[in-house]
Amino acid sequence: MRNQAESKGSIKQPQRDIPVYAEVDVMVAGGGPAGIGAALAAARNGASVLLVEQHGYLGGMATVSQVPAFCPYTDQEKPVIRGIGFEILEDMKRRMEEEFQQTWKDRYDWVPIDSEVLKRLLDEKMADAGVRVLYHTFVGDVVHEAGTVQAAILHNKSGTQAVKAKLYVDATSDADITWHAGGQFAKGGEEGELQPGTMCFVLHNLDRSRFLAQAETSGRDLKHAIHKAKAAGELKVAREWAGISWLNAHTAGFNFGHVFGIDGSDADDLSRGAIEGRALVHHIVQWLKGAVPGFEQACLGQTGEQVGIRETRRIVGDYVVTADDFLDCRSFPDDIARNAYFIDIHMAKPTSGMTMVHLPAGQSHGIPYRAMLPVGIDNVIVAGRAISTDRATQGSTRVMPNCFAMGEAAGTAAALLAQSGRTASRRVDMEALQRQLMRQGAWIGEEAQARLKQTAP
Repeated sequence: MRNQAESKGSIKQPQRDIPVYAEVDVMVAGGGPAGIGAALAAARNGASVLLVEQHGYLGGMATVSQVPAFCPYTDQEKPVIRGIGFEILEDMKRRMEEEFQQTWKDRYDWVPIDSEVLKRLLDEKMADAGVRVLYHTFVGDVVHEAGTVQAAILHNKSGTQAVKAKLYVDATSDADITWHAGGQFAKGGEEGELQPGTMCFVLHNLDRSRFLAQAETSGRDLKHAIHKAKAAGELKVAREWAGISWLNAHTAGFNFGHVFGIDGSDADDLSRGAIEGRALVHHIVQWLKGAVPGFEQACLGQTGEQVGIRETRRIVGDYVVTADDFLDCRSFPDDIARNAYFIDIHMAKPTSGMTMVHLPAGQSHGIPYRAMLPVGIDNVIVAGRAISTDRATQGSTRVMPNCFAMGEAAGTAAALLAQSGRTASRRVDMEALQRQLMRQGAWIGEEAQARLKQTAP
């Protein structure tokens, strides 16, 4: 990873006026699951919303990086991710082929993703909700004073523009708005190490029946074949496992291989990750065609637009969710979502090990609203993998279903605040927020749901 502090000098930019592109109640930065949940929730609750996304479509890692499947929505007994995230999952399934619908009916864990179906679905969701979407645009700076963001500075083909909002939802994954506003952060492990990236990919012309007939030899996740190939020096991957998500009998998405030393908040690293990731996919595909029954005629359909990123900045928020909170399945008075996904920390180096810690079936822990509030900043709510956690817990909360839930809570809170004339994120009426999330179908745990029902006005 390059030291971002290194500099080749600087230049002074002349002072200039920046045109205001829009003034809205809520600006959402980032169109991944967290931003999707935030934008839809805010708009459905009556706020004017602008959603800014650096790519030409929504979906985040599911579409940008071709991550082939959604992580579990359930605690192995029931869905804990409901509301907008569950709605999108079910609507995507309804648009898939008949065989897919039958296979995945009433199943909510590791559901394969068709990125093209998802892109179109999300465009329609935003249009129906009245969300204004601005693609091919990223937040390059903010104007802030005394802990308040006064404007977000956008860059795109039209030049440099500003957006003024009452509240900002930072769903950029790397907490870019918070970073530009001077927020406090942690990143990686004790030595700054980060989980590796993965260049996911899609293969066509596969023979699923032939593959499954030989699965005992190769392994359904290719672990036997990978182990043998690594020992023979034929395959250069770190982990002896491949995530394979079948869209139909001839097409599958792959989460396979790692690219090490990539900081997703660094442009040089992202560039190197893309180059090394595509080279690794070529190496893997050539091996698959020669070594795995049913893959002989494989055709590479697509690689991710960027390498998939698991970990960068974590904000320092009003509360830091810890591994003890995870292990003890703690609830909080300001819970806005539940998490049941296991701690899943990928090796930082090819010789490192994996860390995985599972909760018992039926168990989950709360995600408190305070963990989305960056210390020292008043009108920004952070949603997604950059919320305030320790590193171990970030290995659990970071996945897409959780991000949908956190985003929905952030967008709902922002809308409630804007409508009440408040711009300070900490002044939200917590009981009103939790009740509204319940009305929307979100789930914040048995205890909270029961308590709120007992005290219903």
